[in-house]
Amino acid sequence: MPLLFLAWLTYAAGLFMGFGGVAFPGVALAVLWLGWGVLQRDARSVALPLLLAAGALRAHGERATDAGCVQRTILDGRATVLLATNLAPGARATGQIVDVGCAVRVTLFASSGRAVAGSIVEARGTAYRTDAGVLLERARVRSQRPPGWMARWRARSGRAIDRLFGSDAGLAKALLIADTRSVDPEIRSRYADAGMIHLLSVSGLHVAIIAGAAELLLVAARLRRERAVWISLALTFVYVLLIGAPAPAVRSGIMLASTAVSRLLQRPSSPWAALALGGLVPLYESRVVLDLGYQLSVAGMAGLLAAGALTGRLPRLHGARWKQNVVRALLASVLASLVTLPLVAWVFGRVSVVAPLTNLVAGPLFTVLQPALFLALLLAPWHAGASLVADAARVALRAVDALATAGAAVPLAALSVAPSLYTAVLLGVLAMVIVLACVARHPERPLVVGTVAIALLVWSPRPPGRGEMEMHMIDVGQGDAIAVRTPHGHWILFDAGRSWPRGDAGRSTILPYLRRRGGPLDLFVLTHPHADHAGGAASVLRALRPRRYVDGAFVAPAGDYRASLVAAAESGVAWRRVKPGDSLTVDGVVVTLLAPDSAWTATLRDANEASTVARVRYGRIRFLLTGDAERGEEAWLLARGAEALRAEVLKVAHHGSSTSTTPEFVAAVRPRIALVSVGARNFYGHPNPDVVRRLMASGAQVLRTDRLGSIVVSTDGASLRVEAGGDTWRP
Repeated sequence: MPLLFLAWLTYAAGLFMGFGGVAFPGVALAVLWLGWGVLQRDARSVALPLLLAAGALRAHGERATDAGCVQRTILDGRATVLLATNLAPGARATGQIVDVGCAVRVTLFASSGRAVAGSIVEARGTAYRTDAGVLLERARVRSQRPPGWMARWRARSGRAIDRLFGSDAGLAKALLIADTRSVDPEIRSRYADAGMIHLLSVSGLHVAIIAGAAELLLVAARLRRERAVWISLALTFVYVLLIGAPAPAVRSGIMLASTAVSRLLQRPSSPWAALALGGLVPLYESRVVLDLGYQLSVAGMAGLLAAGALTGRLPRLHGARWKQNVVRALLASVLASLVTLPLVAWVFGRVSVVAPLTNLVAGPLFTVLQPALFLALLLAPWHAGASLVADAARVALRAVDALATAGAAVPLAALSVAPSLYTAVLLGVLAMVIVLACVARHPERPLVVGTVAIALLVWSPRPPGRGEMEMHMIDVGQGDAIAVRTPHGHWILFDAGRSWPRGDAGRSTILPYLRRRGGPLDLFVLTHPHADHAGGAASVLRALRPRRYVDGAFVAPAGDYRASLVAAAESGVAWRRVKPGDSLTVDGVVVTLLAPDSAWTATLRDANEASTVARVRYGRIRFLLTGDAERGEEAWLLARGAEALRAEVLKVAHHGSSTSTTPEFVAAVRPRIALVSVGARNFYGHPNPDVVRRLMASGAQVLRTDRLGSIVVSTDGASLRVEAGGDTWRP
């Protein structure tokens, strides 16, 4: 491989180490490597470790700068923000702090002020640390600068696409102007299952197709080849600039330009050097290395180049030319899928088995679709002509969507996976080994390393428990999923989030969450059969096969509940009905079931009032989990014995609805921490402000998943520790 590619790869690895919090081990590794290079008098082994150290130290410095920005924002309650979405009172908006050297993401809940995406505003409010950056609550917003011309162009283009493409506008905007906000989550899930999720954002493939189509049209218009190349490159770079210069598009543009210039000058060029140059240019902003689109773009291109190198070394295929082309294209699709597999598995929690075939078919469709979409946007001022082209493009757009639907519908099209950091790193090593084995003259060494990586993947030790009980309120949006981890690393799961067409929170969120932390699931408790609690139950039961499944047996027509019972029966999971007073003990964690009983359930029509209520105790610390119990069931519990409800941690019933958490109930529980599992911008107005005020007045600290993400409350049996929003404290 060219030195330029190795230099880029080493520098990028240093950036990853710095952003991953292991900068100083990276520098130590670089020093050892440098010493070895000096002893061997190998110039390459002297230069590369210096790049590794430089990348690690630069990323470490920028990580420290971001931490300082977060701390200042929390202390001052103020931030200057470049808005990524429109902002209005009562609505949620996102953006980025624009202080020099700072790249912290901000979520705003404005109490006053309005601004459109692309504006720079000053926001003042109450600041909290989150997993993603900073949240500003009750923010008073004042505009400082209106959107620039590029943001205004994108907004006008978005409106034009809405007019031209109607119900298909969400996909068209994603493919044309890199605006994925209108893409429905169900569509994302379908494309992920089909192995086509990378096609939903402007990437190297889209840019290359547009550049190639422009060059063909210019040549067909009888322009000289050289002039056509330069004009098509100029058009491509203007397009990349107008859509905001996303890193994958910049990478593709630079790679196309370097290859075209070499061709015009009749100079030999290495595709690996072109890839390195295209990958290196966006790294003037080092945080780009963390962008998933950039990572997939570079990894996918590396897989394609490796496939080209391997094809050139294989024996010549016999048969018709089209058959040879199909075999080569399939090989390229397989290798690109294998090389990008670690990234897809880590981010999306699934691996598409059908990806090589769907991408093989999608290639020709996109060759037609992308230029048609681009032409429709160019003709937008001429509505009649643009509408004609858009109608033709919609045929190809729907064909791509039909391909994704068909691919996702194949039995076992996608396998749910949840790699730990350990296995993800090994998968990454394996992907690199595949590339090296394809391009190396002597692939024996890479294959040996790959064999070792596979052996380590098979061995994969289970991480030990932390010696404490942990309660994880997993952020599943508008729904519940509460996982209790015992001191020895076993899990007890209460509820499994919601479901949607072709997907559910069990597969997309809960399984990756639990598997990354390791340990078996011993017990699954379903509080009641509503879809926002039972939606992911079948996926969890089939994948983790707990020993026991407990629920209140409230008869309901909900399909998710029936699916969970079928999954339990097929997976050999023992089911039993809740009986108040029963206790289950796992590794010293005592789960006592308090409700419901069959007599109470028989009188009900609302499944919420038949919620399973459980008290979880470890040492002297108690957690009360209430499902969606409403005031009727709360009164029933109080009548049976208020003392049994006393708990330091309360999972607030029904997402903080006004129908639950009565003053009498709060007085009986007297919680120190109140946890609310709720979806951001939900339609129900959860949690109810009066309920939040009531809990705070009782002395409870109210923590919400819509603002903090997943929340972990740990106990050693005597004290509590909270981890939320990237921070840790003892209440």
